[in-house]
Amino acid sequence: MALAANIDIKQVWVDYKANPTEELRNVLIENYAQLVRFNAERVHAKLPTEVDVEDLVSAGMFGLIDAIDAFDMERGVKFETYCSPRVRGAILDELRAMDWVPRLVRNRSQKIQNATKELQSELGRMPSEKEVARRIGVDKEEFKRIKRDGVAVSMTSLSRKAFTSDSTREVSEVEVMRDDKATDPQVELQKSDLKTLIQSNLTATERLILVLYYYEEMTMKEIGVTLDLSESRVSQMHSAIVERLRFQLWQRDREFRP
Repeated sequence: MALAANIDIKQVWVDYKANPTEELRNVLIENYAQLVRFNAERVHAKLPTEVDVEDLVSAGMFGLIDAIDAFDMERGVKFETYCSPRVRGAILDELRAMDWVPRLVRNRSQKIQNATKELQSELGRMPSEKEVARRIGVDKEEFKRIKRDGVAVSMTSLSRKAFTSDSTREVSEVEVMRDDKATDPQVELQKSDLKTLIQSNLTATERLILVLYYYEEMTMKEIGVTLDLSESRVSQMHSAIVERLRFQLWQRDREFRP
């Protein structure tokens, strides 16, 4: 059914929490369905084109339903802010649970590998992308897309030989793999100081604007809808926040200069 334009969504929430009927829940689902599609399309943009965005929307709907049932109106948080992480989490859970890289992607990626080996043997050198694309019968843009999609399924054995050391001992991949979890204590301390500086000089609303804009990648308009502010007001606040932080960091830098 079409959602009435003059519906009081706040009253729907009050009625639903007092008497959670299926009819009222459907009204809420319909009202926030675009939020699910927005998150699904953002996730879909980073996936191979063979992944169906409608599958992501369907998964996100389960997250929306869970969020509606668990939402506490007394906490004073807007539902859009509360709901988005749950919707995105449901979508990512679905991607982890399913084999989201289709067999078609693997087959195409394997064709590139086979064609590269054949041409290398024939030419006595590594072939160019243009030569490989011609061999498998695709144009330049299609070739780049296949390579991009195939990155998600690249695998290697950790026991495979990486190189031979000076002592002729074979060194495996696992021995030379970079540890991305390793951290520099000095860098971590600087990050901690910076985080404290930022948090101590911003209000809760200002911190939320930065999180939504830089981490959730929402537009000024979307942030305005979430925080019940106008787009221009969000833009003004964002500019003021950035300028204030820039000045504070400049002052801090002067303090530590010799």
